[in-house]
Amino acid sequence: MRIVFAGTPAAAVPSLAALLDSEHEVVAVVTRPDARKGRGRGLSRSAVGATADDRGVPTLTPATPRDPHFAAELRELQPDAVAIVAYGALIGPDLLDLPPHGWINLHFSLLPAWRGAAPVQHAILAGDSVTGATTFRLDVGMDTGPVFGVVTEEIRPRDSAGELLDRLSVSGAGLLVATLDGIASGEV
Repeated sequence: MRIVFAGTPAAAVPSLAALLDSEHEVVAVVTRPDARKGRGRGLSRSAVGATADDRGVPTLTPATPRDPHFAAELRELQPDAVAIVAYGALIGPDLLDLPPHGWINLHFSLLPAWRGAAPVQHAILAGDSVTGATTFRLDVGMDTGPVFGVVTEEIRPRDSAGELLDRLSVSGAGLLVATLDGIASGEV
C-alpha cells in the first residue's frame, strides 16, 4: 500500500523504520515543524523528520493539519492509508476520509484506557500492572475509532515512563505493520 506516515517524537521512529523496511511504500512523512530548543533556542528537527531525512523520504511540515495547502499535498500523494504515531495535532474530519483506508493510529495504551496525551505516564501513576499499544482507525473523537489490534506489556516495578515507552514503541511498530498488512490483504 501507499502509506503516508505522520509522527513527531523519538517514540514514533521505530514505527517509521518498520514501515520503511516493510512491503509498504512510504511516499511521504508528515511531522511537526522544526522547533526552537535548548539554551541557544536554535531550530531542531523532530526525531521523525530527521529519520525521514536520513532515509531520503519527502517530508511535509504543516504548521497545522488544517492548512488547505497541506490537504492539497496529501490529496496529490494519493495514499491508501496514513499511519499516525504521536503526531501531536488533531486531524480534522475533512482529512480523515481522504485516504481510502483512513488514518491508522498507533496509541501507547490499551484503549479505551488513557486516551489523550501521556498514556504511559498515566498507566504508571495509576498503578496499572499491564499496559500496551492499540491500533485503530481514527475518527473525529479523541483517540476513538474501531480497534484493529493490541499488544500488551507488563509494567515492571522499577519501570520509568521512558523505559516502558521504549518497549512499547518497538512492539507497537510491529503491531502497526501487521495491522497495515492485514488491511492490505483484506484480512483486517
